[in-house]
Amino acid sequence: MNIRPNRVKQKLAAGKIATILAGTNDPDLIDQLGPLDVDGIWLEGEHGGVDYADLGNLTRACDLWGMTSVVRVMDNDYATIYRTLDRGAQGIVVPHVNNRAEAEAAVEAAKFAPLGKRGMFTSRQGFGVGDYFKTANDQSLLIVLIEDIVAVRNLAEIVKVDAIDVFFVAPNDLATSMGHIGNMGQPEVQQTVDGALKKIVESGRAAGTLVNTANVERYTKMGVRVAMTSFFPFIQAGTKEFMERAAAGARG
Repeated sequence: MNIRPNRVKQKLAAGKIATILAGTNDPDLIDQLGPLDVDGIWLEGEHGGVDYADLGNLTRACDLWGMTSVVRVMDNDYATIYRTLDRGAQGIVVPHVNNRAEAEAAVEAAKFAPLGKRGMFTSRQGFGVGDYFKTANDQSLLIVLIEDIVAVRNLAEIVKVDAIDVFFVAPNDLATSMGHIGNMGQPEVQQTVDGALKKIVESGRAAGTLVNTANVERYTKMGVRVAMTSFFPFIQAGTKEFMERAAAGARG
């Protein structure tokens, strides 16, 4: 039996755009989203309710549809990262990576030797896979979040760290660290986000960021290769249109 391929990593290796959808921590809803054919599902373990007991079913639902399970963990902690992978996650998102040493620590936790120091255990993704320890590093996705202004200042050193697949610029937290809480559209923040993405792309590494339907084309033209969005705005827009049409029909 071969290890399951990581769809987001495949897209990146082919030079294509990888799409990741956020907004659910429920396996049944992941099944409903499966036919949309996005590349990955963002599972929220930092701000949301995802816990270790949930990860088996959540990642299993992603596996059924060939989507990469991407879990944002709560911190850059060795045991947190490798245990999340052991529970079946195909991808890890590490928050607040602010310097080269923190980026290297994320790699050590997420990758088996010789790339890192991940604890030797056959995760759910490795059941029945005879060469799991030789192939797991190739199929595990590692994303680090650039979400503090200090990380932007240290970006030239952070992007030198090997075995990180995506350097993801997070605009909301970055805005807060710049003194513009809740205002990621502030011009200085936008300039900083764009500048960070440009540096990542120019370094030859894969850039990712939070997008929406209004700006996704602009970012992908800039070279962003991982586009993450929440499906809640689509539900809100559709519901609003539905209600407006219902009200218009009642008016005759």
